Amino acid sequence: MFLNFALAWIRNMEITLNIPDELARQVTPEGQDPARVALEALALEGYRTELLSESAVRQMLGFETRLEVHAFLKQHRVFLHYDLGDLEQDQATSQKARAKLLDENDSDKQHVE
Repeated sequence: MFLNFALAWIRNMEITLNIPDELARQVTPEGQDPARVALEALALEGYRTELLSESAVRQMLGFETRLEVHAFLKQHRVFLHYDLGDLEQDQATSQKARAKLLDENDSDKQHVE
């Protein structure tokens, strides 16, 4: 069995895998395209080993949004790369949003009075 798929985001590179039919059937769930299964496995391993970013996985698999990537990773029990720097950035963003919301509420109250 020949598995052909193109990675469009890498200058349309085509990779061909030659796998015995029996092995391809063992690693491909019933009703799924073996080429897609191989592409997803490559994307998952690339993300797990931090060789691929979320954006690269999204492009590679043709997802429209980051949320689709997150759902795909979750389905395959792969955790998002999230470190202390990400947490600190999220906290700062949250604090700015909260302060803006409080300022808007205070402004609205002053207009009512």
